[in-house]
Amino acid sequence: MTTDTEPSKAFDSLSPPVWRASTIVFDSLDDFVARRTRQPDGFSYGVTGTPTTRELERRIAALEDGRHCIVLPSGQAALVASLLTFVRRGDHLLVSAACYGALKAFADGWLASFGVAVEYFDPAIGEEIEDLFRPQTQMIYLEAPGSITMEMHDSTAIARAARRHGVTTMMDNTWAGPLGFRPLAHGIDLSIEAATKYMGGHSDLLMGSIATNDAVRHERLRETQSVLGHYVSPEDCFLVMRGLETMRLRQEAQSAAALSIARWLQRQSAVQEMLYPPLPADRGHALWKRDYKTSGCLFSMVLRPAPESAHRAFFDALERFAIGASWGGVHSLAAYYPAALQAARPFARTDQPIVRLSIGLEGAEALIPDLERALAAYGRAADAGATAP
Repeated sequence: MTTDTEPSKAFDSLSPPVWRASTIVFDSLDDFVARRTRQPDGFSYGVTGTPTTRELERRIAALEDGRHCIVLPSGQAALVASLLTFVRRGDHLLVSAACYGALKAFADGWLASFGVAVEYFDPAIGEEIEDLFRPQTQMIYLEAPGSITMEMHDSTAIARAARRHGVTTMMDNTWAGPLGFRPLAHGIDLSIEAATKYMGGHSDLLMGSIATNDAVRHERLRETQSVLGHYVSPEDCFLVMRGLETMRLRQEAQSAAALSIARWLQRQSAVQEMLYPPLPADRGHALWKRDYKTSGCLFSMVLRPAPESAHRAFFDALERFAIGASWGGVHSLAAYYPAALQAARPFARTDQPIVRLSIGLEGAEALIPDLERALAAYGRAADAGATAP
């Protein structure tokens, strides 16, 4: 069956076309039956994608130095789909204690109830992770740096140990993105990105991606995407492709500004500790320097001990930073993580509240004065709390 929706060979554009579809039509019954066998990158129904989806997947795979990619509705969807594809009842799952909070909630609240043994490990671990392996160990989840406390782990050493035992590895690589670190090149089996962040770049969409070099894993992931109904809008795919065009420029500018601001912050008396691997004083600096090509736009800091009212004063004084939990877009953001949250984490890096900053494109010269005002407000509130009867 030929339709008038086929693209004209006489028309070409620098912008990729947006193909929208729920129902895919076929030229014959034989074609329908053959393509319904669900080849991983074929088309059988709109939920698994259109040519717009495939073009984005090809571009992300190329950035990751991977052969295959699948996009899903969010970074969390990509994490959950990876676990549901490769972990089953009776399996043992190793998870970095620095993991994304929603991933931990899924592991504790869902996988454990499915009969999966979930064990958290110290993010600073390397090849000695082998000591934690059991006969049932099926998968290792990595995230570096951790998206709140910024811990680093030796991904290459962990991947090497996992390969020796036939254990699958997956890594949330969103902090660095494929321009800063390429997990597949370091032996990781699945590289996961929240395309919501750098790739989209403008805080106006949600998407996740899974890249791999293994055709069998790719086919299984595509089946999971279909079974879970993880549809991704072609319009959002177009927006991510547009974001990819400027991602390198944005990330370079944001990384440079973040490093400049972090260096300034570590000299301020109100700052007790900076959590940012590109700084030489950070305990993960040696690994970052060895493996990473960018300094990222996201870091955290621990302020000197003070009542919670001082943190409220800090956030109330901010003018250029919006208050929000995401990051990676062109606008700078500040987020707060209370002490109780840190105390509840295994292998906690600190027992103090954390302020996390995402640096956008406003420039260090505009953001440092804003932070200076906020730190001054913090100091006044801290002093007032210390002298209160």
